[in-house]
This record gives sequence, structure tokens and C-alpha cells, in this order.
Amino acid sequence: MNAFSRRGACPALSAPMQTGDGLLVRLNPVAGGLAPKSLTGLCESALRHGNGIMEVTARGSLQIRGLTAESARLLAAEVDALGIAVRTGVPVETGPLAGIDPQEIADPRPLAERIRAAIEEAGLTARLGPKVSVVIDGGGQLAMDALTADVRLKAVRAGAAIQWRVSIAGDARSAKPLATVDGDAARDIAVAALRMVAEKGREAHTRDLTKRQLASLAGWHSFAPPSVLPDISPSRGEIELSPSVSPISNAESEEPARELPISPLEGEMSGRTEGGAVERPRSTLGLFNLNNGHAIGIALPFGSMPAQNLIDLASQASNLDVIEIRLAPGRALLLLGLSPSACLSLQATASTLGFVTSPADPRTRIAACPGTPACASGRIATRAIAETVAAESADLLDPSLTLHISGCAKGCAHPGPAALTLVGDENGAGLVVDGTAKALPAGYRPGYDAARGIGGVLAAMRAQRHPGETVAACLTRLGTAGIAELYRRN
Repeated sequence: MNAFSRRGACPALSAPMQTGDGLLVRLNPVAGGLAPKSLTGLCESALRHGNGIMEVTARGSLQIRGLTAESARLLAAEVDALGIAVRTGVPVETGPLAGIDPQEIADPRPLAERIRAAIEEAGLTARLGPKVSVVIDGGGQLAMDALTADVRLKAVRAGAAIQWRVSIAGDARSAKPLATVDGDAARDIAVAALRMVAEKGREAHTRDLTKRQLASLAGWHSFAPPSVLPDISPSRGEIELSPSVSPISNAESEEPARELPISPLEGEMSGRTEGGAVERPRSTLGLFNLNNGHAIGIALPFGSMPAQNLIDLASQASNLDVIEIRLAPGRALLLLGLSPSACLSLQATASTLGFVTSPADPRTRIAACPGTPACASGRIATRAIAETVAAESADLLDPSLTLHISGCAKGCAHPGPAALTLVGDENGAGLVVDGTAKALPAGYRPGYDAARGIGGVLAAMRAQRHPGETVAACLTRLGTAGIAELYRRN
């Protein structure tokens, strides 16, 4: 396996990754977004050097497909000539409306820059795996709750002051809370956690930290810049805490920690309640009021769109005086600097071009990876199946149901469990009920006929669902074997 196809790699502009339709590169602009003219130039470059397919990932990165080793170098040179600076190193991610959202608790960008600088100064980039990341959420209209990260920082109000709630290993619902501290301490905890991970090797994540290491982080106070903090690992010693600082400071186990205790204050601030309920985040789609003007959010269907469609969108955006186009989590774009009427005009253009413009669009309930032939690992034509299901079974796709269509068992488009998952393997299109693409399918049918099978399952669920019954309860009542039988026979 060469460097282009190594699993777990991140296909940065300088390190393309081999896929079924050639090399793939991924980039994130340093400035946070692109001018319409710059996006047009990038798409034209993709048409010249790739297969003309552009993607926005679930984390809000831009991907260009179908490159060769030589054309990838030419693309990189043209990105340089366009003046598009792209981020490198450990991803330290902020929200797509960072610094321009009137509802934001704090602008996360200064803290993000300090953490990036500290990571570089500590020499951690080369020692951490490509999937290690930090998320810094300043609050506001678009939360980053759905993104998983090794370290999460969330702005919270503490009287007149702003503090940062620090947690590790997960999304907003599953991450383990450590402490709520000021910006300096938050930076120190984040970098110290990454040092601990680096000591364990490039395959490690914060989920691999021991209870004692988590106790050290939970009781941290800002007392030294991260560049002079000692490497912290079981072999190098750890910061000792007084019992009053952390409720788990006496934990001696070196096994990875399963859970951290949550103080009543942190439990309230994190939105955790009995049963783990969290506030439903706002969709990236629609109109947003900003500090200076308005923005419209649209999405690429299943994260993919021909470059020419993006060029046409950017042209209309330029005509309407859009100042910036930002990539956003959820495979979306935010077009900034519009009047309300211009937002509606651009939304109509985007809809005509095939973009997703409404949260009610059935395509928003389907996660689909590129599949075959785009990906070498794909066994089924995922996007074709997804489009057919969205077109023929739109009225059956309940808003609370997630359908995942995966070309293989890696499940790149939706790593977590879904109500229904189609996964391609040597037997065809397998159906997994309430699980991930890695689970053993309960039933199969040919890949070319998978959309009809899913349509039958959805129709049966609609007909047999009791009034007021949730999708999850209906799935449980029908049973995995019953749903698999519906999938096979319809």
C-alpha cells in the first residue's frame, strides 16, 4: 500500500490519496472562505486537471477528485497562483460563522490561532495522526455539536466573563467533560492532551488516555505557556493534583478511561440532562442574519456536485455582490454579504442548479459516500441508489429516520449508527438495521435493485407505524428479521 492509498490518511493538497477515480485532494482555505472569483478559478482548475467533480465533506472541507500525480501538482500550482492559502497541520476547526455571528458568545478565532501556534511550537504535528483534531465552538446560530474531535472547546458565559468548557473524545453529546476554564487554561489543556496522545503514537486519540491522565487534565490551571510544559505520559510523570481539585485525582488505573464524572454545574452547562438530551441544532440551510448583512446556506446533494454547477452558482453570487463563500459542516456552503431579497434570488438559482436549499429536502435524510465507480473500495453505486430513493420514496423518508448508503464496510459518509444502512460487499447490497456499515447485514438483494428494496421497507414502516410511534420504536417492534424480509421480498 503506497502513501497515496494509506488508510487513515488525510488527502491534503500536498499529499493526494488514491481513490477509484484517481487521486483526491482536500483543502481548507486559511481565510475561512473564498471570493466567488476564487471559487470559480478553483473549479476551472478542477475541470482541467481532475474529473470535474467537487465535494464538500461532512466537516466542511473541499475535495477535488479524479487527479493524476502530474495533474495534482499542476492543480496545487494553480491554487497558489489564485492566492488561496490552505491550512496544514493539526486541524483546529472553528464554526463557519466565526467572528461574524451576532449571537456568538465569543469569537473563537483568536483562541484557535493561539492553539495552532502552540501545537507547532511544541512540534506535535509530525507526532500526531492525520485524524486528530480540535474543535473550538464560539456558540451562535450554527453550533459544531455534530463534529467529533479529540479536544472540544465551547464558549460559555460566566457572569460578565467568557470561559471555555473543555471536553475530549467525541461530539457534543458523547465527549467527556474535563473543566470549564479561561482561555489560557483552555489552550494549555488542549495542548497538554495532544502531547499525551503524541506520546502514545500516531494511531492514538484522546479516547486512549488513561484515567490518571484525564485527572491531570481535569485539574489543570494555567501556569506556563505550552511550549515549556513537560511531555506528559506514564513514562515521563504526570501533574499531581490535590484531592479537592478533581474527583478522580486518586485514580491509579492506566486503562483508557470510560467516563469522567460530571459536576452538576458542568452537566447543566453541557446541556446534559437525564437521558442525555441536547438541543436540536439549527440546519445550515436557509437565511442567516449576520453582523454585516445576511447569508444563505445551501448544501451539495450527498456532498457532491459537478464543478460547472459551482461555477454557475459563483457567477450568480458575484452578480449579487456576495463577498465570500464559506465551506460549512454538513456538506454545505454559506454565501455571505447579501440583502434578504438577494438571498432569496440566489436560493432560487441554487435550487435550479440542483443544490439542496431546504431542510425538508429528502436528500438531507440520506448519507451516501461516492461508492462505485468513484471509490476503489465501493461495491455498489451509492449515489445512484440515493437519488432514486430520494426521488421515488420522498414522502416515505421520515425526518427522524437516517438512511446511510455505504459503498463498503468503512462507512465513511456516516460512521455512527443509522436507522437503516445499505452496505456493499461481495454479496450485493446488504441491509443493516439500527447499526453501522461495519455490522453484519441482516439481508441482501442485488445492488442494482437496492432502491426498490428500501422503498418497500419504508412503505411498510409507514403503513404499520402506530400513531405517535417513533421510527426507533417501529423498527424495534417490526424486528430486524422482519425488516430484512421486507427488504428481500419487495
